[in-house]
Amino acid sequence: MRLSLAVLGPFCTWWRGDPLALLSPLSDWEVIPDATDELLQSLTDSEASELQDRRRNGHRPYVALLNGKAVAYGWVATRRAEIGALGLSLVLPPGDRYLWDFFTHPDWRGRGIYPRLLRAVLGMEKDGERFWIGYDAPNVASARGIAKVGFQIVVQIVRLNNGSLALVPVGPPERVTAAARLLGLPVLDRASDGCGTSGGR
Repeated sequence: MRLSLAVLGPFCTWWRGDPLALLSPLSDWEVIPDATDELLQSLTDSEASELQDRRRNGHRPYVALLNGKAVAYGWVATRRAEIGALGLSLVLPPGDRYLWDFFTHPDWRGRGIYPRLLRAVLGMEKDGERFWIGYDAPNVASARGIAKVGFQIVVQIVRLNNGSLALVPVGPPERVTAAARLLGLPVLDRASDGCGTSGGR
């Protein structure tokens, strides 16, 4: 009997040494690593206490400036992370980074800011070797921006008809295994056409 799968979204990765897209430069473009709370709060209504909690938990903020104005931000997790919508907790091995909560101000969308911010983060996180990022299946804009940088889909996160989560493998086995360990989810067995599972923990 085949399992019923609801695809929630892809989980993507870029590993140090993978190809990176060459993106045309933007004039008066700058990315600020470990950005101040003041810069972040010009783009988000997050309380200062929440931003400080994130920093204490090993998260680093990046803010993109265009013509001196803050236009986008994103966070990089270095130790632990939560994917709240899925109820998942990640413990990041040394060298792994999880990219999350990226946002571009609506007035500045459609200018390629998101992929350029991602690209800058990959260059500035010098100690990072394996970078991970996910998005909801219907989010076409995120999909395009992430792919444009050079990230590759490794697994699809799916919900089974019994309510549990699992992974459908897409990328190379080594990276599928790394994603499964990070997410703590089982991988559906290709050979069984979605009926069996192989170890993912």
